Amino acid sequence: MTRIVFYEKPGCANNARQKWTLLAAGHEVEARSLLAEPWTVERLSDFFGDRPVREWFNRAAPRVRSGEIDPDRLGADEAMALLLAEPLLIRRALMEAEGQHMVGFEPARLSAWLGLPEGDAALPDPETCRRPPGEGCSPPQNNDINAS
Repeated sequence: MTRIVFYEKPGCANNARQKWTLLAAGHEVEARSLLAEPWTVERLSDFFGDRPVREWFNRAAPRVRSGEIDPDRLGADEAMALLLAEPLLIRRALMEAEGQHMVGFEPARLSAWLGLPEGDAALPDPETCRRPPGEGCSPPQNNDINAS
């Protein structure tokens, strides 16, 4: 199958489930920490393509969830500056494979791109954090960046 570089927040339960979905479909997953990656405007822009700014943001990030940051009111330059300064704001997962890039874990788009099994397209929203507001994921563990 396909080798996928998967940028995640280490310790995130949703990212773990997303990786499991890819592995169960027969893909090879190289997990990397989204938080430790040396992002640049050019590199991050590859993942966003022509998607609207609001789709660049992790809606479960505390500053977004609280309303402190409203992605719908940001221009591209201001949004990119925020994302580079605080990678926790970046929508997850970021994936790259076969020279293509994707932001977010959308089963229908992934199925068209990588050929996920039919049943995976019917998963409940794989991006929504199931933790109550104010209860975040555990902090990332050192060297918890690779899985396959």
